[in-house]
Amino acid sequence: MKSTGVDTSMPINRNLKRKNIWSIISQQKYLIMMCLPFVIWVIIFAYVPLWGWTMAFQDYKPGLSFSQQQWVGFKYFVELFQDNYFYLVLRNTLAMSLLGLAFGFTLPIVLALLLNEIKNDLFKRTIQTVSYLPHFVSWVVVASLVTEMLSGSGTINNILLALGIIDKPIQFMAQPQYFWWIVTGADIWKELGWNSIIFLAAISSINPELYEAATVDGAGRFGKMWHITLPGIMPTVMVILVMTIGNLINIGFEKQMLLRNPLVKEYADVIDLYILDFGIGSARYALGTAAGMFKSVVCVTLLFIANTFSKKFADIRVV
Repeated sequence: MKSTGVDTSMPINRNLKRKNIWSIISQQKYLIMMCLPFVIWVIIFAYVPLWGWTMAFQDYKPGLSFSQQQWVGFKYFVELFQDNYFYLVLRNTLAMSLLGLAFGFTLPIVLALLLNEIKNDLFKRTIQTVSYLPHFVSWVVVASLVTEMLSGSGTINNILLALGIIDKPIQFMAQPQYFWWIVTGADIWKELGWNSIIFLAAISSINPELYEAATVDGAGRFGKMWHITLPGIMPTVMVILVMTIGNLINIGFEKQMLLRNPLVKEYADVIDLYILDFGIGSARYALGTAAGMFKSVVCVTLLFIANTFSKKFADIRVV
């Protein structure tokens, strides 16, 4: 017999979903309450300030109310992309970011793998402590040390002269071609040990029985590292890689500002310094906001591109 009734499955399913949602909220109310302060913090300090992006589309004048500002559309974006110096700082930003990605990302993984192979606990803890300490040194102190060591009468020149590699001191801090490498090297020295912590934590979560089985099968240290340790930490590596690529041009300005001088300015200035010097220093807030907005859009775009490749080739999704 053919049914003539009305299908009520859809409203029932919706009601069940609503009940399930409220049931989950009721069961996890304490976790939600614990997360609530952090959600509020993010909303206040990360999302509310996005209202300031409107300055990029205004001929912003301090002291005038929002309704009194003159809207100019994409005027400052056009000015930004017509400024040759902006492309210079973009080049510097990308160059130092890519060097940081190539060395600052891979070397902590190598350090974590090597530390995992050390069997002497005292020696291992000593190496870890020594490598972690520079992270807690401020960039002001690090910049002073680097400048002193690379000066004409500094340690590096004295060593090179003693070994006969050079005939006269090299003014490293006055040579633009060295600046990117100096910044990258200083950053690696400061953050190498600290950045390896997360990879050491990932290694410690690998099942020890896998190593025991590999030992029984006759695998050596390198074989176990290649076939067990690396695949075991690959999800962590991919997550950190995607997040690093997402912040590729968001490298800050502290290192560059403290290490730069007029002789290397064209190789030292990055987007954040461009915003600081031209946007805030020259009171051109609209132009600075446009540059900051460009940086944010590029970072988000790179994040989603990296996430897509990670999902496609490693089956790991971050966002």
